[in-house]
Amino acid sequence: MELTLYNSLTKAKQVFQPIDPAHVRMYVCGPTVYDFAHIGNARPIIVFDVLYRLLRHVYGAAHVKYVRNITDVDDKINARAREEGVPISDVTERTTRQFHEDIAALGVLPPDVEPTCTGHIPQMVEMIKVLIAKGNAYEADGHVLFNTPSMKDYGALSRRSLDEMVAGARVEVATYKKDPTDFVLWKPSDSETPGWDSPWGRGRPGWHIECSAMAKQHLGEVFDIHGGGIDLQFPHHENEIAQSRCAHDTDVMANVWMHNGFLQVEGRKMSKSEGNFITINELLQKWPGEVLRFNMLRTQYRQPIDWTEKSVQESWDVLAGWYAKASPADADPAMSGEVLEALLDDVNTPRAIAALHQMDDTERASNLAALGFAGDLTDPRAAQVDDAAIDAAIALRLEAFANKDFAEADRIRDQLTAQGIQLKDSKDAETGERLTSWEMKR
Repeated sequence: MELTLYNSLTKAKQVFQPIDPAHVRMYVCGPTVYDFAHIGNARPIIVFDVLYRLLRHVYGAAHVKYVRNITDVDDKINARAREEGVPISDVTERTTRQFHEDIAALGVLPPDVEPTCTGHIPQMVEMIKVLIAKGNAYEADGHVLFNTPSMKDYGALSRRSLDEMVAGARVEVATYKKDPTDFVLWKPSDSETPGWDSPWGRGRPGWHIECSAMAKQHLGEVFDIHGGGIDLQFPHHENEIAQSRCAHDTDVMANVWMHNGFLQVEGRKMSKSEGNFITINELLQKWPGEVLRFNMLRTQYRQPIDWTEKSVQESWDVLAGWYAKASPADADPAMSGEVLEALLDDVNTPRAIAALHQMDDTERASNLAALGFAGDLTDPRAAQVDDAAIDAAIALRLEAFANKDFAEADRIRDQLTAQGIQLKDSKDAETGERLTSWEMKR
């Protein structure tokens, strides 16, 4: 069975044909490191990790190159550093380290290359110079901008009208633009803002040129797969395509474009104003990373996902049942049978999970191991529990019972229940003395 993938550029599912089967290349947009990554950021990390594992299975691990960048040049980073009164590097290094720790808990493999924007400024400057020389970019008011009308089929990826592009998210209105849809390649930096020397003065790159330069440096002018969230399709990916194609005189930047769907929380768009903004780190304080990974994969990657407490609990229950029979930790990783067939069909993880339910324990454990599951359902809350404090609370509860202060006994029980601690009362068979044991419950 052949690997088929849905291509956002052609709006169709097609058989994947790598440019060079001995050198399959994939680029995925990584995080902007100014704060904890939220659960929506986790979706492309997990989705494209599964695709990476699948490509390695099909073509061999030595023949697949996965690049996922770190954006460490951004005005949000600058603002956070000013807010905290620390150097930019303090923010980016701390946040990058936290990002790596959080996603490692989700069972993802590290990419083969993880380039940073600050490490590729010369490549960005060179690409901008080429675009100016070819008439696709111009300097204005200390900025360098890409002139979108210079590219006849600009907008082919998102298929938006001019009005939609002008009104689209992150399209900046500025008097120095020749066309409203023109976008910044380079912008000036004041003395308080990070900047680099360039032919256009001290400044910093625009958002879109960063990925074009890094992708070209590590994967070439044209490569196989470019992935990211659907929110990046316009303007980020649209503008990447424009820059790269015009700079390199190519028909495409990547042959296949893949986008995962939006994520909402408990039926609502995730936002701080809604009070439902959840970071990966926060979830990892309550749930094992493998449960979060499994819950994400229960929805096909192109579909929107509703992240709920109930669905996460269901994922825990399924994995706990499977691990009780055979753990991936004891299995040889292998994609096989209907699980493999499902993944070859545009990474259809819900269908793969349905197939896992039908497998015998040994084959299921092998496939789970190949999908990044290690058999670890250690409850992270257990590390936060003070055994001595719980025992002391139970002793007080038993004392309340002895004094017939049932309201106080109930209050202590409810307090412990809120911490995820379930009490079990019994009586000593010989003395009739009340006994209480406890365990962590979801």
